[in-house]
Amino acid sequence: MAAGFLATIKDALAGTQQDLTQGNLRRSIVLLAIPMILEMLMESLFGIVDMFFVARLGVDSMATVALTESLLVLVFGIAMGLSMATTAFVARRIGEKDHEGARTAAVQAVAIGFVLSALAGVAGYLFAPQLLAMMGATESVIRIGTTYTRILLGGSVTIFLLFLINAIFRGAGDAALAMRALWVANLFNIVLDPCLINGWGPFPKLGVTGASVATTTGRAIGVGFQLWMLFGGYSRICMGLQHVRINAAVMWSLLKVSFTGILQFLIATASWTGLVRLCALFGSVPVAGYTVAIRIFMFVILPAWGLSNAASTLVGQNLGAGHPQRAEEAVYQTGRYAMYYMGSIAVVFLIFAPQLAAFFTADPAVQSLAADCLRLISLGNICYAWGMVLVQAFNGAGDTRTPTAINFFCYWCFQIPLAYTLAVGLNWGARGAFVAIPAAETAMTISAFLLFRRGTWKKQVI
Repeated sequence: MAAGFLATIKDALAGTQQDLTQGNLRRSIVLLAIPMILEMLMESLFGIVDMFFVARLGVDSMATVALTESLLVLVFGIAMGLSMATTAFVARRIGEKDHEGARTAAVQAVAIGFVLSALAGVAGYLFAPQLLAMMGATESVIRIGTTYTRILLGGSVTIFLLFLINAIFRGAGDAALAMRALWVANLFNIVLDPCLINGWGPFPKLGVTGASVATTTGRAIGVGFQLWMLFGGYSRICMGLQHVRINAAVMWSLLKVSFTGILQFLIATASWTGLVRLCALFGSVPVAGYTVAIRIFMFVILPAWGLSNAASTLVGQNLGAGHPQRAEEAVYQTGRYAMYYMGSIAVVFLIFAPQLAAFFTADPAVQSLAADCLRLISLGNICYAWGMVLVQAFNGAGDTRTPTAINFFCYWCFQIPLAYTLAVGLNWGARGAFVAIPAAETAMTISAFLLFRRGTWKKQVI
């Protein structure tokens, strides 16, 4: 049994192709989930690598990276919303054995991505100083960081294409190709970052600007690798120049599904920002504690995100193949795996929260609040695991409206008011905001489960 599992892992990393609409469901989940987990880890590595090298340049350079990341949230939100729809459309067509339809959906997604990224890139390049000022940057940060921000925002096309082509790969079941694209992008980013920041060898010394050049270059090389896979016949969707044509009907359908997908991501992200604002009422220590805890939490949940993305692809392909029961079972099976993982993480948080917090900050007060936040969040880990999988199941079916509505009501109509009541009304301070997090995740999961059980997602037409 162990030998069989190891063989499956090897196949997952090698990108062995399998019809995901039949055969052993557990094997299908592993084949998709392992490369998707590694893909998520690689995506998070961009910010970690940049911050690691930039941290040695001083506070203003670190502030530049942090503020630009906040601006990029909108770019990521749009790209992720469009990616959700792209995965759903491609997976459905692959399940229907309609490879031409999958190619058509892929081309329309990339075309939309080009237009949206061009708009974001031009606006970001022209208004970088004003955007930094809007985020509260000091004069010195604006002076040092404007070029950094211009390059990252101006290179939005690399972000969009990296997200979208990987979404095409995931929808087709080529999760290993998506993983490799981010390996390539990160490898170049890791090598170029210190060279361009510090001026090693033949490279110019660019300071914080070097980090943006390295990141954008790494992403661009990753996109080049993706296009090579896509047009070189290495993907399940074999593309040629003859397939590059606009289909207005498919493009409009993608845009409609994408719009609510974008809202879904931005609503969830904005709620976390709202909690930061609430913590700020009690001083800088609660903000720092919350930030440390959330960074730890967002990193350790990446495997669960990988599993939920696997559920999305399986739902899309099996609905396309006319196997709604297999699609439903894929969600339950994946949810159980995510639950086991997140339950284990909850035990780690409950026992080792102070040590984890101490790894990121030496301030005892910040450590204490971060540890409390991690422990309180962990109380909702099992619900959060199921919530992620259920939400991605809806998205994989092309039903982005349902999870968007769930996010709005559970985060903005429940979590934020509850957090304010506990923190301010009952004088619990920042810990009141922390308590609201597992409460909201529990409400979200219960709502998602009840709506999922109704089964209307099985009839979603895209």
